[in-house]
Amino acid sequence: MGFNVSLSGINAANADLNVTANNIANVNTTGFKQSRAEFADLFSATSYGLSKNAVGSGVRLTNVAQQFSQGNNEQTGRSLDMAISGEGFFTMTMNGARVYSRAGNFQTDQAGYVINPQGARLQVFAPNADGTNFDAGRLTDLQLLTTDSPPKQTTGVNISFTLPANAKPPTVAAFDPTDSNSYNHSTGGITVYDSLGVSHTQTSYFVKTAGTNAWQVHNFVDGQPVGAPTAMEFNESGALTVPANGKIAFTAFSPTTGAGDLSLTLDITGSTQYGEKFALRNTQQDGYAAGKLNEVTVSEEGVVYARYSNGDDRPLGQVALTTFNNAQGLEAKGNNLWVETFNSGTPRTGAPDSSNLGKVQAGSLEASTVDLTEQLVNMITAQRNFQANSQMVSTQDQITQTIINLR
Repeated sequence: MGFNVSLSGINAANADLNVTANNIANVNTTGFKQSRAEFADLFSATSYGLSKNAVGSGVRLTNVAQQFSQGNNEQTGRSLDMAISGEGFFTMTMNGARVYSRAGNFQTDQAGYVINPQGARLQVFAPNADGTNFDAGRLTDLQLLTTDSPPKQTTGVNISFTLPANAKPPTVAAFDPTDSNSYNHSTGGITVYDSLGVSHTQTSYFVKTAGTNAWQVHNFVDGQPVGAPTAMEFNESGALTVPANGKIAFTAFSPTTGAGDLSLTLDITGSTQYGEKFALRNTQQDGYAAGKLNEVTVSEEGVVYARYSNGDDRPLGQVALTTFNNAQGLEAKGNNLWVETFNSGTPRTGAPDSSNLGKVQAGSLEASTVDLTEQLVNMITAQRNFQANSQMVSTQDQITQTIINLR
């Protein structure tokens, strides 16, 4: 029996060495979780149970438990590298099956799908029609757009300015945009876009009239008037009173590019009449031309944005994270992938930074949780255990040989 006990100890020490060797081999594996060999003692029992002076029958390996602790997030600078800070796994599909991983070293395939090095596709919550939210009930493969961002027609122009309170009417009474003596000030030209993304220039000219605190604004697009002159009035404190809502609707401008009519609204809310100098404080418009894809960014909430050269940010999806009641019950499939089992419990999938799920850190990768110093100490301990059990076999052999040699 002593031989079997020592043999079980040798097997246990060998298993411990194998687990330690696997940990050391994966010290640089992205998202790797180190394992721990767990053992239990053995007793031979009869139908009457164990006697109080029973001697154990050795040891056995009961479990190789993965330790799902947080690894260090190391900066890489790659936009498609992602790390999870906290609980959860990246949710992916591979050959139609759902798989999970902590390794976020993603790349794109020839069709633009975001995949891991083994080809598993990253799953995201699809954006709704207007891109302001995400469908938490619908997972889809994340695919980066390779097409240009379409243009957006300008519908509104916002400007805010300060007109000089001591201004006098122009010396030339008849307004002419080509004659600077027929107006006091202008916006200098604001770029707006038609439905085809072609740029046009919108200009507002300000003319002081004879009335107290009274002005006119003449609006042009590409040198063509878009509506009659509009009156502007300010109160004694310099605040705008006319137009009452601060908005001026232009007549439709018909571009020669083949685009549809350009109908603009000028918002001058917040404009004032102060002091002695003209100041154009702010200009904004809500259109843009077609754009090329510049980069892909990921927020802490896992929202993947395509950023275009025209300033358009388009959400492509929100990374789906999954957690389990018992992560140690997951079955390792290699290649940094796990699949659910009965022991892991039902997966719970949600958005990053919600419930007990962690945040997504873009441009980073989670390092292996293997502590090399700790593993080297474990290796020495397992080696000593192996040697001690081997010595027990040798001792048992000597005792047996002594008994055989009795006369």
